[in-house]
Amino acid sequence: MTTAKNENSEEALEQKHLDNIMKQIKEREKSLKKSIKSAEGEARNLNSHFFDDVKLDYDGYSTSMETALSIHQQQQLLSEREHAWQHSAKQLDTVERLEKRPYFARVDFKEQGEKKPETIYIGLGSFADKDDHFLIYDWRAPISSIYYDGKLGEVSYNSPEGKITVDMTKKRQFMIEDGKIVNMFDTNESIGDQMLLEVLSEKSSTQMKSIVTTIQQEQNKIIRNTSADLLFVQGAAGSGKTSAILQRIAFLLYRYRGNLTSSDVIMFSPNQLFNDYIKNVLPEMGEQNMVQMTYWQFVARRLPGMNVENLFKQFEDQNADTNISKFKDSVNFFNLVTRYAKHLNKRGVVFKNIYFRDKKKPYFDKEKIKEIYYSYNENYNLANRIDATREELIKMLNRKIAPEARKAWVARTIEGMSQSELNELYDRPDQEFESEAKEEAFLGRKIVLKALKGVHKRILHNHFINMRAQYLSFLRAVPKMVDLAKWNIDEEDWMHHIDEVKENFKKHDIAITDVSAYLYLYDLITGRRTNYEMRYAFIDEIQDYTPFQLAYLKYNFPRAKFTMLGDLNQAIFTKDESRSLLKQISGLFDPEKTDVVQLTKSYRSTKQLTNFTKQILRQGEKIEAFNRQGPKPVIWGRDGDEQAIDVLVDILRDNEKRKMTTAIITKDLAGAKFVHEKLSEKGEKSTLIATANQRLVDGTLVIPSYLAKGLEFDAVVMWGANKKNYHQLDETQLVYTITSRAMYKLDVIYTGEKSPLLDVDPVTYEEK
Repeated sequence: MTTAKNENSEEALEQKHLDNIMKQIKEREKSLKKSIKSAEGEARNLNSHFFDDVKLDYDGYSTSMETALSIHQQQQLLSEREHAWQHSAKQLDTVERLEKRPYFARVDFKEQGEKKPETIYIGLGSFADKDDHFLIYDWRAPISSIYYDGKLGEVSYNSPEGKITVDMTKKRQFMIEDGKIVNMFDTNESIGDQMLLEVLSEKSSTQMKSIVTTIQQEQNKIIRNTSADLLFVQGAAGSGKTSAILQRIAFLLYRYRGNLTSSDVIMFSPNQLFNDYIKNVLPEMGEQNMVQMTYWQFVARRLPGMNVENLFKQFEDQNADTNISKFKDSVNFFNLVTRYAKHLNKRGVVFKNIYFRDKKKPYFDKEKIKEIYYSYNENYNLANRIDATREELIKMLNRKIAPEARKAWVARTIEGMSQSELNELYDRPDQEFESEAKEEAFLGRKIVLKALKGVHKRILHNHFINMRAQYLSFLRAVPKMVDLAKWNIDEEDWMHHIDEVKENFKKHDIAITDVSAYLYLYDLITGRRTNYEMRYAFIDEIQDYTPFQLAYLKYNFPRAKFTMLGDLNQAIFTKDESRSLLKQISGLFDPEKTDVVQLTKSYRSTKQLTNFTKQILRQGEKIEAFNRQGPKPVIWGRDGDEQAIDVLVDILRDNEKRKMTTAIITKDLAGAKFVHEKLSEKGEKSTLIATANQRLVDGTLVIPSYLAKGLEFDAVVMWGANKKNYHQLDETQLVYTITSRAMYKLDVIYTGEKSPLLDVDPVTYEEK
């Protein structure tokens, strides 16, 4: 009996402590609101438009580079007064978050040489009393790491003064709701599994939640790593890679606050759906969202005149020559572009004519441009050479203005103009001229200047370089630079491949395997400035990137530290290449400054689901299941589509009764459209996700496999799991990705013959 009583009094003491803190939080909230009100009033009197200017759209689909940089400039322009206002607003934001759940942990420890133990409480933000004594420590503060890292006893943490070792005597966890302690327990582990179980058993929502309270020890290593230039995280499906990475961003913004802002951090995510899914996580932790885009957006925004192959096309037309793709996706190919560009300093740049008015006769002839370009001496590099060529062409253009103004078309233009059009050309309404000839010359010059604007723009934008022909010329030079036989490529096939690329160019199409090399070659020729501002680059779902793309990103952000994370078991596009990925990219970074972290424990799914899905992989034995119970997966074999749809409807109704979100995942878009139509015929509501730009909504989703990456759902139905759809060994990873999206319940439906890739131990599933 005494223990229960003792526990109750402990809980009563903790509740008393919580009540006291809640009271102080509410008081602080009141005073902050008051000071913000008066600061706002003052700012308004100062006629400051700051409040209108900084409301940028963080909710939009891509916070573009431009937006990010404009925020950056805006931040520098803020005056002291707005700083005070902002500071209070930020504090108020923290206080309002703390009001919901002030803290989630308590740690007691003794410093060496001290008699009395200290107690600290840890929450989503810091909170201090009037005398600046900390009542709650931010989870990212150095001292908080002892809660995540150590068991009771001796434990160390890195403080600004160096390494400090303490003796930890208590570790207590709380679940607090509406100012009341709902649950608390002491634990020796880094995070009690019960706590994790409670968090994980909450239903999934269409957006990801921040789970700072349940960071595991191995994830903490990822979050607090500040030394690596390349941090490579290989993690099983559902091992918490993405949440660890978002928490890492929040940690870095806190650790380097004052020197690092969210516009210095860029994250490449697999698709837009995923951006939608994670958009609330950083704001929940009190940070602004970083610059976010997909690799496709990153390259496509620089080629507005061309159609860059997108995710849908890439998945639906997988019939390219794999040896050629493998070669073009490699770091070796990246080095070939670099080598080829060096050789262009002596000869080989392909130019094109610049026209004006007469489409038959060039205004600037390509031979003349070539002569200028190669007239500069050896020690010019490509960037200087193009700058000098541009300058020379603009000088020549200026010399052409006077003779052009004397041509007949100019006089005809003047005659055809109305009085109001002419008035617009004068510098001022009452402009006087000595003679009619002078007036004509003045007007002629104005008209010519306006007409030549296009030519001027083309020169400034390097449009005298024939980039498409240049890229084809590079591809033709490849067999002279490398032995294609080593890549199992026949020279004739290579030449045929170049013709295909050329045909695509004519239709303004460019394949994803060409776009990075095309842009990299353009950057080298034009000396385009890379982005020195970005300090951290995060790349999620790394297994779907090619080594070339990663080398190109490293070239674009030369000063950034990279964090790459993914699951090499889920490569949908790069298939077996993902195995050698780490080997290829590690050559781009200093091996001394490369850290690899492996997360093998899967928290997303129940034990039953993880034990089923890991058998699909050839090397799945490394994945550990977390001890959360649920039903076994069910495999439904039916003769035809009609019966299969009936099964699907029953499953959906059952899931709805249990209040679960369900995703029906098909192999491709055609399959998704078919299921969506059939369901609506049966009166079942579902949302078809056909492109990556759609919002994730509540209810049943029908989604093609390549858009389901990184997402999770309470229940998943894999549709069309027959031999016809999934039979090749290299589709193993695809089947694994689909089935591992489920948190609690998995149903697999097939007609005809079951896919041999689902050949797993019959004990681990039920057949119905």
